[in-house]
Amino acid sequence: MTFPERVKMADVARTAGVSVATVSKVVNNRYGVAQATVERVRQVIHQLGYEASLGAQSLRSHRTNVLGILVAEFEPFSTELLKGASKEVAGTGYQLLAYSGGDGDGTAVGWERRSLARLSGTLIDGAVIVTPTVVETKQGFHVVAVDPHTGPSGLPTVDSDNFAGAVIATNYLLSLGHRRIGHISGRPDLESARLREAGFRRAMADAGVPVDERLVRVGGFRIESAATTAAELLALPDRPTAVFAGNDLSAISTVDVARNVGLTVPEDLSVIGFDNIPESALVNPPLTTIAQPLQRMGAEALRLLIDLIGGIERDPHVRLSTELVVRASCAPAPLSPRPGRP
Repeated sequence: MTFPERVKMADVARTAGVSVATVSKVVNNRYGVAQATVERVRQVIHQLGYEASLGAQSLRSHRTNVLGILVAEFEPFSTELLKGASKEVAGTGYQLLAYSGGDGDGTAVGWERRSLARLSGTLIDGAVIVTPTVVETKQGFHVVAVDPHTGPSGLPTVDSDNFAGAVIATNYLLSLGHRRIGHISGRPDLESARLREAGFRRAMADAGVPVDERLVRVGGFRIESAATTAAELLALPDRPTAVFAGNDLSAISTVDVARNVGLTVPEDLSVIGFDNIPESALVNPPLTTIAQPLQRMGAEALRLLIDLIGGIERDPHVRLSTELVVRASCAPAPLSPRPGRP
C-alpha cells in the first residue's frame, strides 16, 4: 500500500490559481481576500485534503485546537471514557488525540509526566489523563484527571462514587442471604480500589457480619492476577458463597475460574463486578455489576477541560453517582455450599 505525499500550501495555491500568501490568509481566517476567492480556496482545500501542520500551527498561534486523552493503556475502562469524550467534542472546535503512554500493563509510575512532556505545547492545548499516578504540568497548560491514583487533590478531577457503589454491591449480596462474601480488591496504589474495599467493609459492619480476612485479597484489576486470587479463594475449605470483585474484568475472571473448578454461577457462587463495561453484559451468565457512568465521565472531563481553557470558573471536582445493574450472576446463598474440585 502506498500513501500520497503530504499536500502542501503551494499545491493548493497552484490548483486554485492564487498565491501562497492568499491561501495562508484563508487558512488562518485573515482579512483581505474576496469572498469568492475564499470559497474557491476552501473548495480546493477540501478537494486535495490539505491540513495545516499542527507543529507549524502551534508556532504561529500557540494553539493547535487539539485536546489529548492520555491513557496508560487502551483497556475497556479507558475505551468507554474515550467514547464519551469523542461525543462531547463534537461542535466545540476542538479535535481529540488519544495517546497511550504506559508500559503495556498499566503499572508504570510517571507515564503521564513523560507523555505530557512529549505532547504539550506543540501538539495539544490541554489534556484529560485517565488514572494518572503523578501529574506535574507546566504553568498555563490545563490538565483534568479521571480517577487519579491518589484521589482528588489540587488537580481538576472527575470520578464516580466508588465507596457508595461498593456499599450497594455488598448490600445486594447480603440481601440474598450471603454471609461468607469474598472481596477481590484492585490495585493497592489506586484510591478507587481502596474506596471500594472500604465500602465493602462498611456494609458488612453495618449488617453485623464479620469480615473473614482470608476472603479479602488483592486482584489488581487485571484478568490474569484476579484469576490467581479467585482460584485461591475458591480452593478454601470454607470458600465464599459470593464474591464482590473490584472491577468487571476481575469478576469475569472469577466466573471463569469457578467454571474451571466445577462450580456453577450463580447457583454455587454469586459474583458481582464494578464498572459496567460492555463485556459485562456479554459473558455467560451476564454479570451483575455496579455501573459507573463511564462515557459520561469522559464527557464531563472533556467539558471541564474546555471550560478551564476558556477561563470559565467551575467546581474543580466532579463526582458522579453509581448504581446497581442486576443481571444473572447472583442468586440466593446456597443452603449447603459444595466445594469446587482442585
